[in-house]
Amino acid sequence: MVILAVFKGVEEVLGKLLLLVVIALVIYGLLKSYSRKMNNPPSTKVDGAEDMVRCAQCGVHQPKSESILSEGKFYCSDEHRKLHQK
Repeated sequence: MVILAVFKGVEEVLGKLLLLVVIALVIYGLLKSYSRKMNNPPSTKVDGAEDMVRCAQCGVHQPKSESILSEGKFYCSDEHRKLHQK
């Protein structure tokens, strides 16, 4: 009878200890997740977005990959490049 009472007391202590460990793990996980968000701010560049440049001749904006670069200036077409260099 005494042994059963001792085991019942141990069960209560272990149950409370287990509950505290679970609570501590949940808090740890939340804090770790929060610190990751603070250390890795979201990027401002959207996937697939490209830098836009302005034609030195007419002022039209277009994607950098579609423009013509000549002497450090961007142009929307070869014709505008030739006109601007005259």
